[in-house]
Amino acid sequence: MENPVALHPYLDAGMAKGNATFSGGTLVCACKDRPVRVRVNGGIAHNHACGCTKCWKPKGAAFSIVAVAPHDSITVVENGDKLAIVDPTALIRRHACKECGVHMYGPVEREHPFQGLDFIHPERFEETGWPEPGFAAFVSSIIESGVDPAKMNGVRNHLRRIGLEPYDCLSPELMDFVATWVAKKSGALKQ
Repeated sequence: MENPVALHPYLDAGMAKGNATFSGGTLVCACKDRPVRVRVNGGIAHNHACGCTKCWKPKGAAFSIVAVAPHDSITVVENGDKLAIVDPTALIRRHACKECGVHMYGPVEREHPFQGLDFIHPERFEETGWPEPGFAAFVSSIIESGVDPAKMNGVRNHLRRIGLEPYDCLSPELMDFVATWVAKKSGALKQ
């Protein structure tokens, strides 16, 4: 069955099986001259396809591929002078290359369940073997980017065919994590 929408080049080409023991690597922007390089020392988690309108996506893609890594594992190693924060008021402070536009890392610095994590785009790794996406988040949001709402059932069915359960928020495990953090913060659950 045909995919009604270009999801992402990595997804549309057929996801490569990742390695659960992937231990990091170097993310590289799309610039040919003086590319930004960011080192991730350690593994990544919660890799997923994201349909939100804030994440960087390759040209023509409806979804980004995004994962998280601990903030202290992120180091800009080359050409950091080319980075700028996309939206300083956003929860995720996405640092993007000013020339090619690729988001290199996005720390969560405010008090939030994801504080201390940085959002990254693993397809920008020079190395192969990073864990493949495990779900699709904010699927309905691709409508906000211009996808015809009549194509959404086909998009969700295609995501399921390639092994990504579609959600219109985060995965149930991550939503439970967020709710637990909020409940502990409010006192509804004991620390």
